[in-house]
Amino acid sequence: METMPPDSQAELVALRMLVAEQAAKISEQEAEVSKRDSIIDLLRAQLALLRHQQHGASSEKIDRKIEQFELMLEEIEASRAEAELRSGKPPLPALDDASEKPKRRPLPDGLLTEDRVYAAPCNCPTCGGMSFLQAADRVIQVMEHVPASVKIVRHIEKRLICRDCDTTVSGEMPTLPIERGKPGPGLLAHIVVAKFDDHILLYRLSEMYDRLGIDISRSVMADWVGRVSVLLKPLILLIRAHIAAVDRIHTDDTPVDVLDPGRGKTKTGRVWVYVFDGSGYQDPTPGAIAYYYSPDRKGAHPADHLANFSGVMHADGYGGYKKLYGNKIVEAACMAHVRRKFHDVIKIKPSPIADEALARIGVLYDIENRIRGMSADVRRTMRQLHAKPVLEDLKVWIEATLPTLPQKQKLAEAMRYALSRWTALSVYIDDGRVELDNSIAERAMRPLGIGRKNWLFAGSDKGGERIADILTIIETVKLHGHNPEVYLTDILARIQDYPTDRLNELLPWNWAPTAVHEAG
Repeated sequence: METMPPDSQAELVALRMLVAEQAAKISEQEAEVSKRDSIIDLLRAQLALLRHQQHGASSEKIDRKIEQFELMLEEIEASRAEAELRSGKPPLPALDDASEKPKRRPLPDGLLTEDRVYAAPCNCPTCGGMSFLQAADRVIQVMEHVPASVKIVRHIEKRLICRDCDTTVSGEMPTLPIERGKPGPGLLAHIVVAKFDDHILLYRLSEMYDRLGIDISRSVMADWVGRVSVLLKPLILLIRAHIAAVDRIHTDDTPVDVLDPGRGKTKTGRVWVYVFDGSGYQDPTPGAIAYYYSPDRKGAHPADHLANFSGVMHADGYGGYKKLYGNKIVEAACMAHVRRKFHDVIKIKPSPIADEALARIGVLYDIENRIRGMSADVRRTMRQLHAKPVLEDLKVWIEATLPTLPQKQKLAEAMRYALSRWTALSVYIDDGRVELDNSIAERAMRPLGIGRKNWLFAGSDKGGERIADILTIIETVKLHGHNPEVYLTDILARIQDYPTDRLNELLPWNWAPTAVHEAG
């Protein structure tokens, strides 16, 4: 039997060790990939759950969780791309949200397309020949960013002089939104939407324009924003009047920090919202969202806002509303607030009783999910048949369970809160136009929550009023599915010359995209 030379044996041992080491590394990498993919799957599942979770924790808490999970996914997926690039592997196509299989999404239709043609050489590099047959082109499509730009529009009014009588005749130039400085309606619309919808501070927007070689100072843009607010005021008043004329609204309020120069710090103002949205029960009345600002939270402010309103008002338990309820206004309470009280109990420690309460309330929401979008009459019939017995049993159960609990516990507080508002919580059973909760108003408050993270505070009470005014326009426009920048560009181009008695035609629910006039 032949024996392997010592050097060969040593090389074999070293080779085996190297193979074992590489195998261990591969196994470790595969485990890391599997772990990473599991984390991604878990995060995607959590995100899907949060996006469908309409009740429970407050909307701002859900928004924060979504932001955190989105950030985690971004970091993991960016790290995966770095690792693939270093390893020389081709990048994986993006995962389709609805499937675990990699799927390449098609490029959007309707985008401006630019062809960059790379001509083939005239001589064959192999034989030098110059005669070719036509072959199929190789085409690769990519999306490319086109930087934002600003253009100068020259409005030229042609003039003629009559030879016979010296009368000057001319074309009809549109009245510009702002004469001094002469910003066009499209530029004004972009600045307003960037500030109030995208929550970009004006000084940051000025820096962004500066990168394009365009000098527009923060103070100039602030002046323009103030003037636009004045131009839009007639439409804002019409939207608020529309809200006062309907008979079903949702309301909520949120604090806003406001600079108080006299004291050298900030004070707390309030922004109130009033929403009408009848899409959940096929009401043809146009939906609208009206915001108001006040320097404090006194009940006199909603009383003033709702001086001409009569009907059902969905609201939380704010004491300032109590004087409003009576002959003109009927209170409809929010079941989501009740549910939140029980949810807070579980956050402290497990509670089978709180779980039972949440399960019973969950049945009411399941019924609402099934009848959403049906007519008001059908919704009332279905609630009478299915929801009324569940709601009555819930009250009986709470009344029987409450005496058995320590009265200072949060669980007992949650039950007392529900019972104290039971009449208002039951209004929706007999009216298909009333909702189970006040989530419509809470959703309308989200722009304020997002905005506070960026602009931190309003510069003054007047600034708070301006925020409320502009949001009234932007959020109502969005409620009707329009692009607020496109809408404002058209409105600002026309509102100066528009007949006052026809301004209703410019309201978001009467305006049509086809009415947009070319700004240039």
